Amino acid sequence: MTTVYDVPADILINHTAAELENNDKINPPEWSNFVKTGVHKERKPENTSWWYIRCASILRRVYIDGPVGVISLKTFYGGKKDRGVTPEVFRKGSGAIIRGALHQLEDAGFVEKVDGGRVITPSGRSFLDKNSSVVIKDIPDLEKY
Repeated sequence: MTTVYDVPADILINHTAAELENNDKINPPEWSNFVKTGVHKERKPENTSWWYIRCASILRRVYIDGPVGVISLKTFYGGKKDRGVTPEVFRKGSGAIIRGALHQLEDAGFVEKVDGGRVITPSGRSFLDKNSSVVIKDIPDLEKY
């Protein structure tokens, strides 16, 4: 059986994001066209479907790390802020984006809240595993695994 660990992350995330676009519970908020994904970024995302990609990435991260909280996800999606001639400093990612994505994933039934944070549900696990099995068929080098 193919799992998330067997396929490359970028291909799985892009395929899962395309599947999430068909889900009526996952919708970008109205403010998503105007925001940066963190204080370390200079511009908003260029990809118009960035919300679905971030939701798919968060779903994969909860699958791998789970139980995971918003603060650890903020650290994962953070980066170095360019401060001109002064040294760069690490800044965390946007918590509102992560919380909104987690709430939508909870409404869709892929993630649930527990004491230690959020974990993936059996339906979310099967959703990602099915996407992994579809993705691995498209990559001929990975079939032997």
